Amino acid sequence: MNHFNFKSLGFYGGAITIVLILFKTVTAYGENNLVASPMLNTRYSFNFTNTIPDCQLPQNLTLYIQQSGIYVNASLIPVKTNADTESPLHLTGKLNNQQLNLSGKIDKSILCQNIPKSQKHNALISLGMALIKKDNITGQIKIKNLSSAVEFKAIPITDKITTKSNSH
Repeated sequence: MNHFNFKSLGFYGGAITIVLILFKTVTAYGENNLVASPMLNTRYSFNFTNTIPDCQLPQNLTLYIQQSGIYVNASLIPVKTNADTESPLHLTGKLNNQQLNLSGKIDKSILCQNIPKSQKHNALISLGMALIKKDNITGQIKIKNLSSAVEFKAIPITDKITTKSNSH
């Protein structure tokens, strides 16, 4: 009992109280002001809404997305491709205030079907889209050396899983 000091007890009690108040304040701030970025679907059906001069646009493309927080990697591939998940992710971007901007290089024959696949031409593209509506995303794709942007609509592709109920 000789080592019991009221000054030390008051100091440690005050320090613990201050830490608890700071923790409570930071937690309340985080719950009220910090919002996680929205989770995107993995695959979108990608359709152009207008045309590109001297280019036969494909009817259906798939926009395949992988997301890690606000950072996004994606690829734009023909629907006929069975291995969406194995295709390289050539587009990179970032989510910012319900806006997704992607940029990168893709094979130009994906965008213009009248270009032979034997001619390997990469096109530098950038995609900008608003994520306000989750069911239909609209945006623009800009292709380097092309004066105007091409508008598109992306609709989420959902895999419907059916479950059987075992009733006796």
